[in-house]
Amino acid sequence: MSESHRHPLVISPHFDDAVLSCGELLAARPGARVCTVFAAPPTENMTTDWDRRAGFADAFEAIKARTEEDTRALAILQATPLRLPFCDAQYLAPPSHDALVSALRQTLTESEADMLMAPLGLFHADHMLTARACLALLIDTPGLAFYVYEDIPYRRIEGAVQARLAELSSLGYTATPAEELQAPADRRAEREHMELKREAIGAYRSQLRAFGPNARASLFAQERYWQVRRKNA
Repeated sequence: MSESHRHPLVISPHFDDAVLSCGELLAARPGARVCTVFAAPPTENMTTDWDRRAGFADAFEAIKARTEEDTRALAILQATPLRLPFCDAQYLAPPSHDALVSALRQTLTESEADMLMAPLGLFHADHMLTARACLALLIDTPGLAFYVYEDIPYRRIEGAVQARLAELSSLGYTATPAEELQAPADRRAEREHMELKREAIGAYRSQLRAFGPNARASLFAQERYWQVRRKNA
């Protein structure tokens, strides 16, 4: 099957990660599903440095507003949001590996997707936890087209991508540049997809505030993907 005709499920650690790292791909594939892993508020309310930078008084306010931002962003790209009931690292209650794998496996089954887009797993604890859990899906889902995207903005950290690719190799996986998922040859379509991505990123107003003006330019970097396979498969 041509990759352009597959039904993708994009796994997004946080509300904005899929759009930041895969926005053009989503624009090119209306109807794709985006599963945000760390989408739940903490059991007890709290205030964190990141939420304050984003303009929120507390975690409950932050999750409510960020969910609304994410809904608007994904609507621009005609993507369907799915959300898991886990808290991100700043709320100090990470899920176990087994719980995360189980939830992702159920989501993949229910979505009937035949193409999984997972984070490469750079820098941030939530990204690394999500990446490890997604690899488990590759092991027990024969025939699944499995890709990873380079996590924006963390891929700008010197040596981060190369170190992670080397780690995947040591764990028994091959990662091949997925040129078939890069920008389309049609320049008009490419521009349209880029415009839609920019509009969708703009919906994450609180996160743009937290990133600050000096970091925003890095959010519009070219998307890059790798197809991952088990070496002995």
